Amino acid sequence: MRLPLHWRLLKWGYLATLKYGKALRSYRGVEGPYPVFGTNGQIGWHEEYLCPHPGVVVGRKGAYRGIHFSSKPFFVIDTAFYLSPLDRIAFDIKWAYYQLLDFDINKLDSGSAIPSTSREAFYEIPVLLPPVEVQRKIAGTLSAYDDLIENNLRRIRILEEMAQALYQEWFVEFRFPCHSAVSLADSALGVIPDGWRREPLVDHLSVLETGSRPKGGVAEIKGGVPSIGAESVVGAGQFDFAKTKYIPLEYFQKMKKGVLAARDVLVYKDGGKPGDFRPHVSFVGRGFPFDRMAINSHVYRLRAANNVSQEYLYYHLSSPQMMHWMHLHGTGAAVPSIARRDLMKLPLLIPSREVHDQFTQLAGDALSLILSLARKSKVLEAARNLLILELMSGELDVSALEINIGEAA
Repeated sequence: MRLPLHWRLLKWGYLATLKYGKALRSYRGVEGPYPVFGTNGQIGWHEEYLCPHPGVVVGRKGAYRGIHFSSKPFFVIDTAFYLSPLDRIAFDIKWAYYQLLDFDINKLDSGSAIPSTSREAFYEIPVLLPPVEVQRKIAGTLSAYDDLIENNLRRIRILEEMAQALYQEWFVEFRFPCHSAVSLADSALGVIPDGWRREPLVDHLSVLETGSRPKGGVAEIKGGVPSIGAESVVGAGQFDFAKTKYIPLEYFQKMKKGVLAARDVLVYKDGGKPGDFRPHVSFVGRGFPFDRMAINSHVYRLRAANNVSQEYLYYHLSSPQMMHWMHLHGTGAAVPSIARRDLMKLPLLIPSREVHDQFTQLAGDALSLILSLARKSKVLEAARNLLILELMSGELDVSALEINIGEAA
C-alpha cells in the first residue's frame, strides 16, 4: 500500500484510549447545559459533564452501536465509551469522528451475551493518519455537509413545533378561526365546541395493521426492501439510516399487510425496557425515508376514513394529550406495548368540516416541507459518506486547498 506523502499507517491504540461512561439515572426530562450520550446517540441533558471538551462517543453495548460527536463538554452513560487522545501524537478530534464513521464498529464484539464493543479489538483498528493540518481540512470539508444537514433538521423541528402548537391552539384551547361565534357544549369527555364530537378512533380508520419479517430475523440480510421497526418511529422527517434493516424482495412482494404508502401514520406498538412504554408516532411517504418500504410486527400502520385526513390524524395522535393517553393504556409487561383493542378506543376529536379542512391545508404544507427537507438531508448524508471514503484514503487530496477549517482548528 502506497501512502500519501507524510501520511502514516497506525492503529487506534497508538492514538487514543476508550474511557467508560458512568451510570446516570436523571437525564430524561432534565434541563442542563451538557448533552448525555448513550450507545445510540444523545438521550438527554445533565448538569455535569464527564468529558470536559468536545469529543467522540463510541457505542459499547447493543445490537447497533454508533459513533457520535459532541461539540461541547458532555456526559456518557455506561452503555458507551468516549475517545480520549493520548499524548503520543496530536490529532484533530473532529477528523477522528469522521475517521471512525468510516469503520463499522458493530463488527467488533467482546463475545458477551449482549453484543459489545471490545476495547482490545478497537485498539487494533488500522488508521491512516495524515498531517494535522490535512486532518483539519478534511474535517472542515465534511463539516460543511453536516452544517447543511443540521440546518435542515433545525427547520424540521421548527415546522413540527409550529404545527403542534397550531393543533393545541385550535383543538385543545379551542381558539380556532371564528371560534368566538361557536358556543361550547358538554360531551362525555368534557366541554367541546358545539357540533364537534369525540368518538373512538376505530370509527374513523380504514387501516389498522402491523407488518412482519421473515422467520429467523433479518440481521444477516444486507439488501432488499427497507423494513421499519419500532425504534425508527420517532416523528415526521426523522430516521436513522444507520439502523436500516431489510427484508428480501420476494418476501416483500408476498406481504398482504404492512406495506407502506404515501402519508401513512405509524404508531409505536411494542418494544423497549419492561415497564417503560414510551409511545411515538411518525408520518412517512413522498420518498422519505424510502420510496418503497414496509413495517415489522412492532409497528402499527394507520389510514384514516370518513373524511378525516392523514395530516389531522398524525397531529392528533402525536399531541401530548394522546401520547399521555397511550402511555397510560400501554402495558408494563415483559414487552411493553399498547394493545390493538386499546388503540382502537383512543378518543378522536372530530371538529367541524371547515376547521378540519383549514388545519389539514396548513398541516399538509408543513409536512410536505418537512419531508422535502428530510429527503435533502438524506442526499447530503449519502454524498458526505462517499466523500469520507475518498478523503480518509487520501484519494482526494485537500492539502493544497484553501478551506475554512473553522472549529476544526
